Amino acid sequence: MWVTIGKEWDVLMNKNYKKILIAILLIFIVGFILINLKMFEKNGEDYSARQIENRKRFGATYMTTNNRFYEIINDEIRSVVESNGDILVTRDAALDKEKQTQQIYEFIKLKVKAIFINPVDWKQIKPALMAAKKAGIPVIVVDTPVYDNKLVSCTVISDNYDAGVQCAKYLMKVKSKANIMLIEHSEAKSGIDRIKGFVDTIGSNKQYKIVAEGDSEGQLDKAMPLVNNLIKKHQEVDTIMALNDPSALGALAALKENGLLGKVMVFGVDGSPEAKTMIHNGFMTATSAQFPNKIGYIAAEKAYDILKGKKVKKDVIVPITLISKENVIQYEISGWK
Repeated sequence: MWVTIGKEWDVLMNKNYKKILIAILLIFIVGFILINLKMFEKNGEDYSARQIENRKRFGATYMTTNNRFYEIINDEIRSVVESNGDILVTRDAALDKEKQTQQIYEFIKLKVKAIFINPVDWKQIKPALMAAKKAGIPVIVVDTPVYDNKLVSCTVISDNYDAGVQCAKYLMKVKSKANIMLIEHSEAKSGIDRIKGFVDTIGSNKQYKIVAEGDSEGQLDKAMPLVNNLIKKHQEVDTIMALNDPSALGALAALKENGLLGKVMVFGVDGSPEAKTMIHNGFMTATSAQFPNKIGYIAAEKAYDILKGKKVKKDVIVPITLISKENVIQYEISGWK
């Protein structure tokens, strides 16, 4: 009998011992949580579910992310947004205007606080912009403007017209006459303005003739076959003006294929590392450099100013700089600065 009681006692003690251990462990855990909560309070941080729910959400859609230029703009916007403890939702329209329209409707459903847009088609985006305005969501345009400027809160772009002007001025400075091919993007206002600035500067000077033109949609893989085809039909071409650097690089690839690399002057717009490398190596003539970091930063700051009720400038124009063989060494070739 004593043996039985002894066993029961041992079992009881084991159970009580386990309960005591669990109780001690719970006290330790609760104490740890309370200590850390006090630390968070001292630091002024709120790590509660409410804090996460209160994070602002922003939307950004670009005509394409197949261009490092737009990635840099987005990275800068994201940096500002996340530094404020908020969230940026990014979408790639892949040069599809209908897809971009749906992306904006998606942002509206998500109830984002603001939308950043780089429009595929500067006119066809109007219905989506109207929907955003009706929903009370401010829209900030980056890189290329929209046709209905009254539907957006702010536009942050490079001086696209001057980008074309500077390329034309440099051409006229170093070459007394030229047979020119234009590589365009007819649905992007930025591309339209760059080519217009170039053509307007040449003006009625008969020594500078536009002999060929085509649309690359700003894409390297479309510019290469375009130029390859046009250069065969217009062998007199000795100068190419491209709306952006990817198109200029596509032109260089086509020229190389036809044994004309270094024999035809090539102009671009962007100031990309690849373009600066080609200029440094003597294969490309010049590029009107943009500053995507600055565009992204300004756009993000304007969005927060608008949300704070501050008045912001409707149009912010970021100056460009012409980079040629004379000054390329002054710039960081491997970066966008």
